Amino acid sequence: MKAERAALFWRDQTLPYLELRSFQGCEAIGYAKHSHQEFSIGAVTGGLSIYLHGEQQEQIGVGAVVLMNPGEVHACNPLPGEPWTYRMLYVGADWLGDLQRALNCADASGFRPIPFALSYDEPLYRGLLALCDVLEDGSVAAAQKGAAALAFFSGLVLQAAPLAVERSVERPAPSAKLLAAAAFIDEQFSRELSLDEIAACAGLSVSYLIRAFKQQFGLTPHVYQVNRRVQFCREQLRGGQRSIIDVAIEAGFADQAHLQRIFKRVVAVTPGQYRRGDTGRSDSHSM
Repeated sequence: MKAERAALFWRDQTLPYLELRSFQGCEAIGYAKHSHQEFSIGAVTGGLSIYLHGEQQEQIGVGAVVLMNPGEVHACNPLPGEPWTYRMLYVGADWLGDLQRALNCADASGFRPIPFALSYDEPLYRGLLALCDVLEDGSVAAAQKGAAALAFFSGLVLQAAPLAVERSVERPAPSAKLLAAAAFIDEQFSRELSLDEIAACAGLSVSYLIRAFKQQFGLTPHVYQVNRRVQFCREQLRGGQRSIIDVAIEAGFADQAHLQRIFKRVVAVTPGQYRRGDTGRSDSHSM
């Protein structure tokens, strides 16, 4: 089975903070290192893969649950010859942060990072798959799907809360100047940015920016900007209404072909396939 025919996306306009992606038994898929603005949680249901999260890398298989906080650099790719099956749920950080506060597990500063990136906890694994089944079930009303998501993530937040408090005390504060550099890229991602310009906005030397930015965020400033463009395109294409070429130009890509090359490296499907949600159809007329 080709990767282009293996991915399916579930979305519901009444539940905009949720998106589910399922990959079924593909070997030819590959992800470049990237990050998301959403919280992501996924379950491996078949095959073996290499999970890269920050500086850590390990082989994972069936029963693994992977978790990525917003902004955390990661990649997960199957071993050669291993048909790979997984389900990945992307969750709006604002929605999850509101839930954390409602459960007294976060303060007004916003979403508190989930403090672990990999788990083989069987109840967590089975609970995630059960939630995915509910979301994909066309006979279940949106309100019931929302309630199922609320129940699952309430359990995850409460499970993670004690360790999250401990880790938040241990974690050193990020550099304000590096955060300023990242914020500048976030605001200006659609235009060409020089290292001199990014460094000047944060009050840093170019040499320090190059060295420290990757250490802080896991990506070079240039790759960080490209990733930000791709995530913008995901947001715009998710509704299925906007043309790919318009989104590509707005994001700062030279043309649709340029977006397609970069998008597939990060998202593992083409922009047209992502916009449709069902990757079994041809991309030849996706404008």
